[in-house]
Amino acid sequence: MKKIGIVDYFIDEWHSNTYLGLFENACKELGLDYKIAYGYAEVEGIEGKISTDEWCNQKGVERCYSIDELCEKSDNILILAPANPETHLRFAEEVFKFGKTTYVDKTFAPDTETALKIIDLGKKYGTKFFSTSALRYVNELNNFIGARYVSIDGGGRSLEEYIIHQIEMLVKTIGTGAKKVKLAKQKDGLFVIDVCYPDDRKAQLHYKNEYPFIYRAKNKDGELVEATTDSNYFQVLINKILNFFETDKIDFKMEETIEAMKLREAVIKAKASPEEWITL
Repeated sequence: MKKIGIVDYFIDEWHSNTYLGLFENACKELGLDYKIAYGYAEVEGIEGKISTDEWCNQKGVERCYSIDELCEKSDNILILAPANPETHLRFAEEVFKFGKTTYVDKTFAPDTETALKIIDLGKKYGTKFFSTSALRYVNELNNFIGARYVSIDGGGRSLEEYIIHQIEMLVKTIGTGAKKVKLAKQKDGLFVIDVCYPDDRKAQLHYKNEYPFIYRAKNKDGELVEATTDSNYFQVLINKILNFFETDKIDFKMEETIEAMKLREAVIKAKASPEEWITL
């Protein structure tokens, strides 16, 4: 059995709670033998969250008291802290030196500069890693690779945390090379974001807290076709992570992750300066 360690900011969160079952399902589906065996969290006492000891006892996971201890015991690592991307560089500095294949949860980094530092760390230590939003693996998106016009709805707790999902869907299908973005705030908390490319590609993102994720793209006949996100994309993500742990290979290039970070950073800047074009 190969053992996986979780490095988190606080460990009682949706991703850590959900991933245990999804990894069990993935092992059964793929015929692999992995287990989330170790857990480390940086902070305690988050309101409404159980302690790391309680979480580990409930989940049958051994608590580690340092990242070094966890990395020494684990075969592969999950850096989670999905709501706290500002911790990812600090965690990567500790984890990557062990050279063990690692998944870094979304949002990969708080800004492009930090993302590039994490990538450089991987090169320095020869550590294989990748990061993505699970929404990249909505099965319906596979029908729209190479789209020239894309419109995506989405929501969540905040634009800063959840816009990454729409951006990953956008980059997967329309590709890289965006030049600038502009944000307009509509009534009732709706943000409309235009993404400009140097060619005939166009994109628009619509963000509102309660919006479901809906993807639209023009087909070869110029018709706007809609794809809802009703596939089991989180399970697909976990299957992809296990395949990565087995092969060191991912199905997209790091340039797409960098593009996603540039777009997210530009969108956040555009939120502070609505109706102004922000260059990536």
